[in-house]
Amino acid sequence: MNARAAVVLVAALALAALTARLGVWQLDRADQKNTLQAAIEQRRALPALPVESLARDPQALPGQLHRRVELQGRWMAAATVYLENRQMNGRPGFFVVTPLQLADGTAVAVQRGWQPRDLMERTRVAPPPTPEGRVTLVGRIAPPPARLYEFGADAAGPIRQNLDLAVYSREAGVELRPLSLLQLGDAAAPDGLLREWPAPAADVHKHYGYAFQWFALCALTLGLYVWFQILRPRRPRRRP
Repeated sequence: MNARAAVVLVAALALAALTARLGVWQLDRADQKNTLQAAIEQRRALPALPVESLARDPQALPGQLHRRVELQGRWMAAATVYLENRQMNGRPGFFVVTPLQLADGTAVAVQRGWQPRDLMERTRVAPPPTPEGRVTLVGRIAPPPARLYEFGADAAGPIRQNLDLAVYSREAGVELRPLSLLQLGDAAAPDGLLREWPAPAADVHKHYGYAFQWFALCALTLGLYVWFQILRPRRPRRRP
């Protein structure tokens, strides 16, 4: 085998190995999400978590994630924030977050739901109706709202890209539990917010699609090598 053929062989094997590994990685990602979804479904089937057990420190949070809980408290409407660039059902809008102050004086950041953005003016936000007095709501325990990439420091004000619970706690003047609550319900509620929270494994099929593409590229690489480097040179040439 000459040097050129050796280089082609090494390149083909390297590309095939890389694409095969990427395909396996995508299948592993899909398996991880399916496992996570199964664990979430198991936790959702558990009885509602007693309010007295609600996490007060971050170390207690992982064991409570995705559990249902029923809370009673008062909305701190003045501290409502709107997290922008959040989507639901493929539409851009805001996640509405309002602290719910509990009987012991602490509060929980409640992701109340999603509302669409004003297509003409991004900063024009219609505050959803927020009941006064003591309210009862059912939700699912979740980590603090996911962070999106942003340029510069975290913004302040009612409209912002991300929410830092420590900063938010100081702004609201209340001790926030180290978690958030995804409020459950439907758009028939008086506030009109959409609460079709996506499941973690909702996009698992995209990983299967990516895996198929990587495996197809691997097969194509090997097929082209076999054709051009092995089969084609052995074919008898037609004489003119």
